[in-house]
Amino acid sequence: YDVVSIGFAGPVVHGKPAGDPQNLGSGWVDFDFEKAFRKPVKIINDAAMQALGSYTSGRMLFLGLGTGLGSTLILDDVVVPLELGQLRYSAKRTMEDVLGKRGLKKVGKTKWEEAVHAAVANLKKAFVADHIILGGGNVKKLSRIPAGARRGSNSYAFRGGVRLWRRNPVRVEEQKHTLLIT
Repeated sequence: YDVVSIGFAGPVVHGKPAGDPQNLGSGWVDFDFEKAFRKPVKIINDAAMQALGSYTSGRMLFLGLGTGLGSTLILDDVVVPLELGQLRYSAKRTMEDVLGKRGLKKVGKTKWEEAVHAAVANLKKAFVADHIILGGGNVKKLSRIPAGARRGSNSYAFRGGVRLWRRNPVRVEEQKHTLLIT
């Protein structure tokens, strides 16, 4: 291999993990990936990588239904990793608490699926999305895909990793900063 693309399960700022994810343990923030691989490395949020691999055109919102809630907006080749899981769903719960693995276990498949359908409808309106892609490990647990959405695949993350290195620039927005990847 000549280069390495890493989809990181947490926020990425300036091409580096912004913190250690709760479910993966510590050591990610200060790790020297290029030294370890001895190759050029690009790190992007894992949901953003899958979204980038799923993107075709227009305004696309990606929601990753997994351990948590991954989320990314892509608009005309600008990739904006989001943290929608941190938004309040109710006074006591976040979107991640409801739509992630904990929510599925707590309320059961039927109520979880209802919450996914409601969230997709609300977020499609809020982001004026042309397309909604549902990815992540739990998307297979939906008995039907919400209106206006389509099922993604974790395999699209590979395509996203390849697209990070393409010659045509892709802009990745990162918390008040724009990183131009060429």
